[in-house]
Amino acid sequence: MGQVLLSARGRRRLLEGHPWIYRSDLGKTEASPGELVPVKAQDGGVLGWALYSCSSKLALRMVTRSPEQPNRAFWEARIQRCLDARAGAGLLDPQKPAGACRLIGGDADGLPGLVVDRYADRLVLQCGTEAADKMRDFLLEILLTQLTSRGFTIQGVLDRSDATVRRHEELESRVEWLMGEASMGQLMVDEGGLHYAVDLLGGHKTGHYLDQRDNRLRAAQLVRELGERGFCQPQEARVLDVFSYDGLFGLLAAKAGAKDVLCLDQSASAGERVLANAKTNGVEDVVRFEKVNAMRDLGRRVDEGESWDIVILDPPAFARSKQELGGAMRGYGELFRRGFQLLNKGGFLVAASCSYNMKVDAFHEVLVKSARDAQATAHLLDIHGASSDHPRRLDLPETDYLKCAFIRVEPSTGFVGRYEIPATSEDSEE
Repeated sequence: MGQVLLSARGRRRLLEGHPWIYRSDLGKTEASPGELVPVKAQDGGVLGWALYSCSSKLALRMVTRSPEQPNRAFWEARIQRCLDARAGAGLLDPQKPAGACRLIGGDADGLPGLVVDRYADRLVLQCGTEAADKMRDFLLEILLTQLTSRGFTIQGVLDRSDATVRRHEELESRVEWLMGEASMGQLMVDEGGLHYAVDLLGGHKTGHYLDQRDNRLRAAQLVRELGERGFCQPQEARVLDVFSYDGLFGLLAAKAGAKDVLCLDQSASAGERVLANAKTNGVEDVVRFEKVNAMRDLGRRVDEGESWDIVILDPPAFARSKQELGGAMRGYGELFRRGFQLLNKGGFLVAASCSYNMKVDAFHEVLVKSARDAQATAHLLDIHGASSDHPRRLDLPETDYLKCAFIRVEPSTGFVGRYEIPATSEDSEE
């Protein structure tokens, strides 16, 4: 069995609470790739146990701060804790076999490098580290046993370890069926009554964006809130869903009663799924799709004087490193400004960023500047994070990456957009 000694600086970092230790903070090291090793201070005392990487700058990922070595019971309890949390949130119900959620969230769930998502009766896993590769089959066997005991039948397990993060550990991309076959890569799932297709082999991430589930539901509520505020009835609402991917934001808005939903994305195949999903959910007469470069297209729509009641902006990450943050803030600023310019006064903007390197304060700053540049008087309703099956550890800020702002643009007296909006006491007070 190997072992790792920390430098004085590494020990301080560990005692400060962060579960990641970088190679520059290691002392004497005797460990093989992916090995579970005791982490020791200079005096030889065991500070805990960690999974070791021989290639990445991030050399140690702490598993426990106990001096006792984790055994099978330890890992069984950790996976049970993951499943209990999803069941407690109503996301793991055997009476809802077509549901989807994240079962294991890697470092955030104390299982470093391993992500497992469930789509109905299939699992998709991703290994991002040497240790996750090494422990994959062992942890999967425990997970399947526990799911079976909870009343779930799993028909297929796909290993989609093809994320770019593997390059940091000098690991090759890997896609293989551990259970089942390629023909099982297409399926339908049910998200709160919304039925949509998932392409496990070709879809983004593990097949879809499960982290936006709660935000999609919140955005759909805005359709009804337009009517509650006297702006327009839900059946009159027009919704623009930008960077729509498979259109789940827009589809839920359509199911909430919107009159017209336009989804924009540069992927033609995503557009095909948008329209197919619309037909499946009985809103094909409401939902449209256009294949465009979103940034350029929004500029054209602003120039042509288009207006929408709800604009949803859910772009890919603009800042994948600290070095890219400056350019990303400019990009987000331009995008959000155009979103504000396309809104009818009294409407809602939903603006998201999945860039961890853009912290919430910087995100807020960009929103403020964008509203000012668009000459919009805007009210921030709230900023939400990822859905509950994507836990955020306070000692691991890297897990708090998603920010989704819900903003209302202030109405004013007189003709605004397509509607005659009377002043209200609430608006005059504001």
